[in-house]
Amino acid sequence: MAARPPGGGGSAEPDAIEFGIAVLDERIDEAGVSFPATGEEIVDALDDGAIPYDAKGRTIRLSEALAQVPQTTFENETEFLDALYPVFDRKRREGSGFLTSLRDALPF
Repeated sequence: MAARPPGGGGSAEPDAIEFGIAVLDERIDEAGVSFPATGEEIVDALDDGAIPYDAKGRTIRLSEALAQVPQTTFENETEFLDALYPVFDRKRREGSGFLTSLRDALPF
């Protein structure tokens, strides 16, 4: 997931702010996690880091997100990310009210 950052659109600003699965995918690649793996092994490899779940920078610890997933072993990275996607999506939706959702949908 990614969202355009707020601002005037100057060339010094990044094109997007990454959060959720996009951040987790990058961190898995950086840590060199190999699959199949247990959730505990992945948490250890990533030092149970906080993962931003929305463009505002709100975070959830990886262990907390995994506690909401019934699965404990993952055959590959795609299976792992697919299992966690609903957790990040739910957290993102819980943190936003109607006005926030409306503002985020507008291009300015």
